[in-house]
Amino acid sequence: MTTETTTSPPESTSDYGDRQVRGMARGGGLNLLGALCSQGALFLVMLLLARELGTAEVGRYAQCYALLALLGLLSLSGFRAGLTRFVAVHLADDDPASIRGTVRLGLAISGLGAVLIAAVLAVFAPALAEVLHDPGLTGGLRLVALALPAAVICEAALAATRGWRTQRPFTLVGQLYEPGARLVLTGLALLAGLAVTGALWAVVVAAWTAAVLALGALLRLMRTVAPAPAAYRPRQLFSFSTVSWASSLASTGLIWIDTLLLGAFGNDDIGVYTVATRLVTVAIFVLAPINAAFGPYIAYLYHRDELAEVRRVYSAATGWVVRLSLPAFVALLVFPSSLLPLFGPGFAEGAAVTVVLAVGQLVNAATGPCGTLLNMSGRVSLNMFDNVGALVLNIGLNLWLIPAYGIVGSAVAWSASLIAVNLARVIQVWWLVRAVPVTAGLAKGLLAGALSFAAALAVRTLLPDGPARLVLGLAAIVLVYIAAVLALRLSKEDTMVLRALAKRRRARA
Repeated sequence: MTTETTTSPPESTSDYGDRQVRGMARGGGLNLLGALCSQGALFLVMLLLARELGTAEVGRYAQCYALLALLGLLSLSGFRAGLTRFVAVHLADDDPASIRGTVRLGLAISGLGAVLIAAVLAVFAPALAEVLHDPGLTGGLRLVALALPAAVICEAALAATRGWRTQRPFTLVGQLYEPGARLVLTGLALLAGLAVTGALWAVVVAAWTAAVLALGALLRLMRTVAPAPAAYRPRQLFSFSTVSWASSLASTGLIWIDTLLLGAFGNDDIGVYTVATRLVTVAIFVLAPINAAFGPYIAYLYHRDELAEVRRVYSAATGWVVRLSLPAFVALLVFPSSLLPLFGPGFAEGAAVTVVLAVGQLVNAATGPCGTLLNMSGRVSLNMFDNVGALVLNIGLNLWLIPAYGIVGSAVAWSASLIAVNLARVIQVWWLVRAVPVTAGLAKGLLAGALSFAAALAVRTLLPDGPARLVLGLAAIVLVYIAAVLALRLSKEDTMVLRALAKRRRARA
């Protein structure tokens, strides 16, 4: 008697690549939803503050929030990336002792660092307020000190949960609960007449409650780990986290340092600049969630030396970022003077800032997740040098341009730094894996964007300034863009992504 052995046919290279693209799409779905809600909440907070308090108070709030972001990253010391990476590694090695040691070490050092920095800030808040030419900032800076430990503990705990390859705690707590709570509390504080002090108290309460929820989510995941005495590997954790910390600090500094430098120069238009920058940031919100979904696949494929699939996934991710964000960029470039007055009187003068920043962020989107590719391929140091170089360039240009050109000079400095660092990364990515972000899908998206740009210009030319022109202009952008994308036909990757997301929604339902 003979026995027949049935084997499944080997997976073709094309099918294997398709599976990677579909997996990345499913992983990014929840991230994209969370980022949309988070950015929406941040936008509404700024809208409330701008309409209720005016430019000066928005400037104070922006300086305090910028300091919270920078000091939070300083306190984390790179453990955000380190906790995610090494929890995942120790889970793969089935090493519960190292998991416990990594989580405890990361949380303890980050939390202790935050408490020490917060204490120093609370003591020297009056002196720092004088440096920023606004003694009225003292109370706000002390509220930043109160929120700092909670914000850091929340970030560290959520970073550790991502090591379990789940985005749920990060999305639910970090991107939905914390921004949502801050939005609701800010609205209540403004209704009670508490002004910017109440808005900063909203930051404090949202941060501490989010920290409790994040620790609870981490504790639930830790209960799935087998009992074992904690094993500490500080050298391994510190060696990775230090480089990641320097890179992240420089990257975050590039976002917030201009706000602090404007304050140091005593510029009165910080509120206008802040609203303009937050408006532009909304257009690029898709980059972060796609990066988060893109990273693990690049790490896996690059480790297996499958460079052709690395190039394909990189090109697909770049195309998605550009095509999802282009309509917003068109609106920013054509209707900045109509969008900014939505925040209240006095903000329309930031139109030039919006256009300059939109150009820099458009280049950022068009180059795709090149920084993530460098990190996930092991070139963390190279990415760090890129970020530090961009920060140094940004500071130098700000010091040169702010005294003469104010907020427009600061916008030029930020855009020039973004363009320079992203062009450098594109060259490095080409050198590393021979990948470029220019694809047929990207070209189709840019063509659709150009057509919608022409339609928006036509509306702006034919109609007088007012709400009707803005509404019709935005409608024209969306309708023409969608029609052009469909007329140019979706790519194979686009079709797979839509099917993967639809399948995920049906499965959850």
